Amino acid sequence: MTLRLRTLLTATAAAATLLAVGLPAAQAQTAKYKSEYRMSLVLGTAFPWGQGGQLWADKVRERTDGRINIKLYPGTSLVQGDQTREFSAIRQGVIDMAVGSTINWSPQVKALNLFSLPFLFPDYAAVDAVVQGDTGKEIFKALDKAGVQPLAWGENGYREISNSKHAIVQPGDLKGLKVRVVGSPLFLDTFTALGANPTQMSWADAQPAMASKAVDGQENPLAVYQAAKLQSVGQNHITLWGYMNDPLIFVVNKEVWASWTPEDREIVRQAAIDAGKEEIAIARKGLVEEGKPLVKELQALGVTVTDLDAAQRKAFADATKSVYTKWKPQIGTNLVEMAEKAIAARKQ
Repeated sequence: MTLRLRTLLTATAAAATLLAVGLPAAQAQTAKYKSEYRMSLVLGTAFPWGQGGQLWADKVRERTDGRINIKLYPGTSLVQGDQTREFSAIRQGVIDMAVGSTINWSPQVKALNLFSLPFLFPDYAAVDAVVQGDTGKEIFKALDKAGVQPLAWGENGYREISNSKHAIVQPGDLKGLKVRVVGSPLFLDTFTALGANPTQMSWADAQPAMASKAVDGQENPLAVYQAAKLQSVGQNHITLWGYMNDPLIFVVNKEVWASWTPEDREIVRQAAIDAGKEEIAIARKGLVEEGKPLVKELQALGVTVTDLDAAQRKAFADATKSVYTKWKPQIGTNLVEMAEKAIAARKQ
């Protein structure tokens, strides 16, 4: 056997050995992937929120050539509809991924209460300045520390108030109204300060409660009001007061995140960013265009829509100033002031 042939055979054998070693490693990597990943959502695809989840799932499936398949579980059904348990369930691995509300996760991550401070965000430019800037990065750090992998921002929208009794124009108009709110102590403080009777309940329970007049009103983005047809359960008065904006956050369970290849992680992250941008546009549709077409659609259904001017809005802000002051140190004075500076410097 010539030296050249011996060298060739040795090299061939070495390559075969490398392939034999590498193949099981590749198979092991593939084996870590689940056949299906569970995504939790509060609202389904009739709403911008659910559409954001669907967009993310579709983009991931397409861009990973089916390696990562995601099934949507709306109605927070993986935690029996209890929105405030969702974040803990993501950390524990009961939920693989989610598009979640800053409100629902705020009991576990205090920084998220920033978005529920009454009358902090005067317009969409203010929201964008906060979530897309240094404040948003700090909040993502807090989420990472709390045990989930944050990827991108979405938006549920400005929460406007509706009720079955009368138009709300000034703080006194809320006195005695029984208003459904989500499970956030800050919300309870805000509505109590305005003289209302805040009643905590899940979204699944809220609509029957409105229909039976067990509660007088609720607060939600107009896109939610429209998709849920809340005028059909007696919510015939809406006030556009923009008292808080509810950004959504695209996250993944950390163990699931670690199980994917770096390439797939980047695909999932970029898909979340792209889906988030599209979802925000959907959530704002009809509200950022000239004349607010969505408002006109609701008025055509017989809904009375009251759009507060700056002075009227200030009256509500003044009435809830004590709540803002109380919660600022609980959220983190530095974080709140960072947001306030970003809002003051925003481009409108």
